[in-house]
Amino acid sequence: MTSNKLYMESIDACYLKEFTAEVISVSDDSVVLNQTLFYPLGGGQNWDTGTLLWESGKLSVTEVRGRGDIQHFVGEDHGLQVGDLVEGEIDWDRRYAHMRMHTAQHLVSGIVYEMYDGARTVGNQIHANRSRIDFNPVKFSDEMIENLFHKANEIVESNPKVTDGIMTREQINAIMPPDRTNMDLLPISVKQLRVVRIGDNIDLCPCAGTHVRELSEVGEMQFLAKKNKGKGTTRISYTLDGCED
Repeated sequence: MTSNKLYMESIDACYLKEFTAEVISVSDDSVVLNQTLFYPLGGGQNWDTGTLLWESGKLSVTEVRGRGDIQHFVGEDHGLQVGDLVEGEIDWDRRYAHMRMHTAQHLVSGIVYEMYDGARTVGNQIHANRSRIDFNPVKFSDEMIENLFHKANEIVESNPKVTDGIMTREQINAIMPPDRTNMDLLPISVKQLRVVRIGDNIDLCPCAGTHVRELSEVGEMQFLAKKNKGKGTTRISYTLDGCED
């Protein structure tokens, strides 16, 4: 039995803060619920934190991991048992920062691919206060960085909608080159993919993360640093207005 991932039901579902669920599995320091709004570590995005409340107490969720069974780490001697009903609440400030950061990552990845000879996104880490993206093959000059973030902020100000849906590999490949969407990294057995789209295909990419409804919610993007990671890979770090350390 696996956890139903409520946050994946729609972009709107990413904005939900509270839910009810049943405990379906327990371990010494974690529980698995039949459904959850807590995003687990994955796809470069950090996990949600928050609380679980039930008739016998209140627990802090400090870490969330897993793909099928989503483990909510709540500490030892938590007292929960299979069949218990809980009310979950996510830390909204952390979640919303991740939503803004992840949507910004999609935008920047799309712009870099278009502007700089098909440079691919080969890694990313989404955090609440700063995030990073690894690109290959590319070596950014200061002018390229300036143009990249100018273009990104220009598109943010134009405020295209962010939507999601289910598409086949063939449908995605007809719109975006497979190397742009990293289609080769997705299990071939998965035929139906959840995609996130910015505007009229400013970006379209398979993704199970959380995102904002409109690009204006991202706010101003601010370049932090670049770092040569070797073999043609460059790491770009950024933050967003209101998300700084």
